Amino acid sequence: MNPDRWIERILARHRDWQNGHGDSPHHPSLGVDENVLARALDELADRLAGSHPFFHPRYAGQMIKPPHPVAVLGYLAGMLVNSNNHALDGGPATSRLEVEAVAALAAMLGFGTHLGHLTGGGTVANLEALFVARETHPDRGIAFSTEAHYTHARMCHLLGVPAHPVPVDRNGRMDLDALRSLLATGTVGTVVATAGTPALGAVDPVHDILPLARAHGSRVHVDAAYGGFFALLARGDTPPLVDPAPWRAVASCDSVVIDPHKHGLQPYGCGAVLFADPSVARFYDHDSPYTYFTSNLPHLGETSLECSRPGAAAAALWLTLKVLPLTRDGLGEVLAAGRRAALRWSTLLRDSADLCLFQQPELDIVTYYPRCDPPTLSQIDRASASLLDEGMRDQRDPVYLSTSHIPADAFIARQLSVVTDRPRARILRSVLMKPESETYLGHLHRRVEALARAPRPAPAAADPHSALDPSRSPAPPGRNLTVPPGKEAG
Repeated sequence: MNPDRWIERILARHRDWQNGHGDSPHHPSLGVDENVLARALDELADRLAGSHPFFHPRYAGQMIKPPHPVAVLGYLAGMLVNSNNHALDGGPATSRLEVEAVAALAAMLGFGTHLGHLTGGGTVANLEALFVARETHPDRGIAFSTEAHYTHARMCHLLGVPAHPVPVDRNGRMDLDALRSLLATGTVGTVVATAGTPALGAVDPVHDILPLARAHGSRVHVDAAYGGFFALLARGDTPPLVDPAPWRAVASCDSVVIDPHKHGLQPYGCGAVLFADPSVARFYDHDSPYTYFTSNLPHLGETSLECSRPGAAAAALWLTLKVLPLTRDGLGEVLAAGRRAALRWSTLLRDSADLCLFQQPELDIVTYYPRCDPPTLSQIDRASASLLDEGMRDQRDPVYLSTSHIPADAFIARQLSVVTDRPRARILRSVLMKPESETYLGHLHRRVEALARAPRPAPAAADPHSALDPSRSPAPPGRNLTVPPGKEAG
């Protein structure tokens, strides 16, 4: 598609809308010098050129990819109006678009009657879910796995709620025996199941967690910020591209968070929170007589912790779902390409003489490390960091990866042939969330193998003052530390 054609159409429709409201005077204070603007735009373009090529499949680092052109068009159309979806009075049209888009997300996840809205991202969406968890069980804490996003520990601290990290099994999923023991103490009001952990892309067994939690009177919240759209792949294929059991169980949980700005092809920031029981609206009860004044219908801000929210985000998501619906052969095919790429790469890694697969991918996140002689964690750590750096520095054919710090016991649990001469080591991590990764994978694999074979400089002495020095104290459980290209986006 040619975006220029559709941008012109949006601008023309917007001018028609403006002209329909009569002449609008222009104030001279808003005028700009076009020569100054031209220079500023050129400078902006030059500075943005310093970004990593998130659009290209050679970027296989963090959970970042460009929005679909249709989402950009929808955002532009909504941004020109610049409505605020906090209140119907500030966003009468885009609030309705948001309700429809959120209902589509709810249907995809199996929710019928629901309460939900868009947010600025998964962090705020999870804050809202844990806020409702606290209000529902004010005398009980919240449990989440040690591989869950750091959001949960941080938000428990913010909300003044006891946090209960639960160990994980050899696949990086919440350990059910440990959860069972914790639930037996009666101290847990809500269990957070993660559908797509940030480091490994593991999916907690929601279908097993749910009956355990219910037996102890606990709620279940699903953090599907990263993995939520993979529900589209849990049906339709024979066999499905992902294990369908956890995704089917989501429909029976109490709340779920999903980020359309990850696999939903949306620009940042666009998250969403959904509650199965609309009566939780009582926890949001407040009044704003200067905001809610022209409609008796519910305002989205009446059941949201955020106030101002861009109606443009709703317009972008709504338009995208009109063109790429939430079906297996619609948006599902975009995810299927990345999933197939991850499965294929795992096979190539198992057969590689230069790289080792760390864990079989459950979604589209692949973890691996260079083969080393001797295979010590110290060597693996240095080799992973060197490969990451060399790949990014290469001017001819760069490749952008990311790393994650893995504790020694995780290598042991997976029966990997390594010498644990240190408490943890960095391994490589690639997110294949762009569908183009499927066709580019052969080149990507060969490129990473070549980097793994390249001679490496002798290890430098550890700098005790360096924040990235891996010989320092281990990170807290579940913390996913990364080195450039940057901290994981929310």
